[in-house]
Amino acid sequence: MNNLTKGQTIVAWTLQLLTAGILLQTLFFKFTGAEESVYIFTRVGAEPWGRIGSGIVELIASILLLTPGLAPVGALVAIGTMFGAIISHLAVLGIEVMDDGGLLFGLAVTAFIAAATVLFLRRSQIPVVGRRFQVMS
Repeated sequence: MNNLTKGQTIVAWTLQLLTAGILLQTLFFKFTGAEESVYIFTRVGAEPWGRIGSGIVELIASILLLTPGLAPVGALVAIGTMFGAIISHLAVLGIEVMDDGGLLFGLAVTAFIAAATVLFLRRSQIPVVGRRFQVMS
């Protein structure tokens, strides 16, 4: 059930597009073995399977975010993936990776916050448990 106002729907779709855009733009680098991606996953001890696996998960999250009715699931997957990226930056990589000025960290935080907002807005649409979060009018 979609009980969002028109404004909430616009915000949700804008954030879904933003999150999917961030996730999708990194796929090229992960799937082609770009130097920065290989460096990152080597540092965290997950090269090449972590790089390829996270790329696949991010692709799935993006598709779900762009599929009406499945956006909350995509948001949940994106939150988990970005949480892992943020923790990797804070624990192993540092905020700045290969002189990127913190761009990748900033994108991970942005995608995390955007996906969390989508999940909050679309909480009543979460499969199986969503009806427990419906807001009564």
